[in-house]
Amino acid sequence: MTLMLLGVAALMVACSGDSGSGAGESASGAASEARDYPYHAVATTGMVGDIVRNVVGDKAEVSVIMGAGVDPHLYAASRDDVALMMRADIIFYSGLLLEGKMTDALVRVAGRKPVLAVTEAIDEQFLLEPEEYAGLYDPHVWMDPRSWSRCVDAVVNRLSEFDPSNAGLYERNAAQYKQRLDALHTYGEKVLGSIPEDSRVMITSHDAFNYFGRAFDLEVHGVQGLSTDSEAGLARVNELVDMLVDKRIKAVFGETSVPQKSIESLVNGARSRGHEVRIGGELFSDAMGSKGTYEGTYIGMIDHNITTVARALGGEAPARGMQGKLSRPHE
Repeated sequence: MTLMLLGVAALMVACSGDSGSGAGESASGAASEARDYPYHAVATTGMVGDIVRNVVGDKAEVSVIMGAGVDPHLYAASRDDVALMMRADIIFYSGLLLEGKMTDALVRVAGRKPVLAVTEAIDEQFLLEPEEYAGLYDPHVWMDPRSWSRCVDAVVNRLSEFDPSNAGLYERNAAQYKQRLDALHTYGEKVLGSIPEDSRVMITSHDAFNYFGRAFDLEVHGVQGLSTDSEAGLARVNELVDMLVDKRIKAVFGETSVPQKSIESLVNGARSRGHEVRIGGELFSDAMGSKGTYEGTYIGMIDHNITTVARALGGEAPARGMQGKLSRPHE
């Protein structure tokens, strides 16, 4: 398994010729051409697309390949996706092997146009490297708003190379967006900090929330590993059921892009041992909410998660979240 992932990682490095020979030359060449507006930018995931939209403003149309409820760990590019990327002027992806099955498609287009892994701007010291995935980093960086904010810088730098005449606009848009991300982080510190000390344990479908836990001082556990491509073993389920019972944990959390089966097994297992646990809500992990909704933005996605977790684990948070914009009140 590790060797296979490392092989994919090597391909991703080749794809990240975004800063090197292949895509870098393409970006440099494109910068010297007269540009037609709006140009076409493509992003693999909604979270990446949200950064790009906020930075480019009206200078580009942004298409996102994976929509609401789509699991990027398992997603393989279709012929239409490849065609979309081939028509694009510039492409952004998350990186750190999140889009592992899209590697071939990204490699295919990287030599022809600028392609950027937004996480390349994050210093390795800020990345998490779980023991069971030695040599590989946890890709779920967007779960920490301040870490994700570092990816905005990578987008600004690449867009400024690609379209230098609007570099100042991109920098101003990015500064405003980063202020909103900082406010989101501050909200998370406040409401998640209100969870009682003995309830600060968060159990979810898979290990997508390690950066969230680090950012907001929560103990987090996933039934599955970093990728949903792995199956949850019976030993892992029993281990978490023991934790639920021993610590009298009140709630566990499903995810919108992962089947509920593994979480339901925890609830049933705890009930068989006389401890009632409820599903405290569905969190957005690897995909944002529906297009056109507040939860279909990065800030809305994380606001939903922060508010849901805080209220389910006994903290204090407004029912409609940080800005009163959540689609429905949280219990």
